[in-house]
Amino acid sequence: MLQIGPYKLANPVALAPMAGVTDLPFRRLCAQFGAGLVVSEMISCNPDLRNSRKTTWRSRHDLETEPRSVQIAGNHPVQMAEAARYNVARGAQIIDINMGCPAKKVCRKAAGSALLADEALVAEILRAVVDAVEVPVTLKIRTGASPKSRNGVSIARLAEDAGIAALAVHGRTRACAFRGEAEYATIAAIVAATDFPVFANGDIDSPEAAARVLAYTGAAGVMIGRAAQGKPWLCGQIATHLDTGVTPPAPTQQQQCQIMYQHIQALHDFYGEFMGVRIARKHVSWYLQHSPQYSARRKTFNQLEDAAGQLGYIRQLSITDSHNEVLAA
Repeated sequence: MLQIGPYKLANPVALAPMAGVTDLPFRRLCAQFGAGLVVSEMISCNPDLRNSRKTTWRSRHDLETEPRSVQIAGNHPVQMAEAARYNVARGAQIIDINMGCPAKKVCRKAAGSALLADEALVAEILRAVVDAVEVPVTLKIRTGASPKSRNGVSIARLAEDAGIAALAVHGRTRACAFRGEAEYATIAAIVAATDFPVFANGDIDSPEAAARVLAYTGAAGVMIGRAAQGKPWLCGQIATHLDTGVTPPAPTQQQQCQIMYQHIQALHDFYGEFMGVRIARKHVSWYLQHSPQYSARRKTFNQLEDAAGQLGYIRQLSITDSHNEVLAA
């Protein structure tokens, strides 16, 4: 049983924190379908942004499964410690530190995976955050700053020494962004060099891939990122496969339409109609991405301007003459 601090996870499959994706409605849905851990979108440690609309949305945890894991991002040890305390006071039960994001707008501020090039600062931030709160602190990293500087093992040792409770490692460097294939040798080396739970992350898009990565790396669990977009049931499928060797079938198209309906309605309720309608478009695009009629359906849905129209369209999808088609395997 994988454990983070006092929390025993139901299974070793975590949903990766993804900005613009893993909001509260999506986290609830993935947890409902069997994810063992879900992590919030990253929240900036900048106190000037604390009351912004985006941070307010990202800080909500009502009706969320436990343990509630909140990811914070920044490059200033004192601000990161303050952000950790602030989020714990608002309900976070685990604080996750982002040192894995390769986005330019994050790295330009010397945060995210840009921090991996400065091990002294990494150690200072980790110690500051761990000392600031009584809840477990976890860390998300990449394998290094660049393919010529894969210092993931060194970072992992610093993390363990600082008291980090668990580590997630994406099998690419900052310089790689999402190009090429993930490599797992560095993750295996991190697992061998440390004693805390390690989640392997990167290009894990099926139950079979998850099993192969776990067998190769010896990791305690897997973290699923982009592959879960449009497939909130994927983490649960992987968890069942790892437990039993049997992969549950994907929901039928009619079931997927019901899931879409539930999801989009939750987005409308969470964000309000104006923003909910706009945010729903990318999620529906992901749900429909494997449909032979993807382009036409996406175009039609994106032209809808109100909540009633979007929900009506999804209801109509469930009764079309292609009802036996599986949208996403």
